[in-house]
Parts: sequence; structure tokens; C-alpha cells
Amino acid sequence: MDSFRIDEIARRLLERVPPALRSMQQDLESNFRAVLRERLSKLDLVSRDEFDAQTRVLERTRARLEALEARLAALEGGGSAAAGNAPGPPA
Repeated sequence: MDSFRIDEIARRLLERVPPALRSMQQDLESNFRAVLRERLSKLDLVSRDEFDAQTRVLERTRARLEALEARLAALEGGGSAAAGNAPGPPA
């Protein structure tokens, strides 16, 4: 998670701290950031750019799979029609 978002979350947390404790603002702010960074680093997260790139790869792969399935179906369909015309054992 980028530093800007962590700073934004830390700022929002600080806004909810009672005024009497705001004298310790600098300590609280650095502690909030440290805890947020540590906890968020344990999550298995990807960036939006990486997610979008993988989505595009998946879309291309899915389209190629559909094309290959259609091609296979056409080949199987053509193969069974040819097998039906092949001479069989005499009746």
C-alpha cells in the first residue's frame, strides 16, 4: 500500500484522538504509521496496476481458450462426418 494512503489513514485516526491526548500527536502519528505499515505488509496485496495487468492477461487467455475450443469442436465435427462416410465392413 502506498505511503500516501497510510498517511491518510493515520491522519484520520489522529482526528479521532481526544484533544487531551493530542499533545502526544507526533508520537501517536508515528506509532499509527508503524502499526499500519506492519499490519498491511502482512496482507497479500497487489497494486491496482498489477491487478489490471493480470485481468487483461486473463481476458486474452480466456479468448484464446474459447477460440481453441471452437476450433477443436469444428475439427471433431468434421472428423465424425468423414468417419461416417468411410467404408465399413460388408454387411
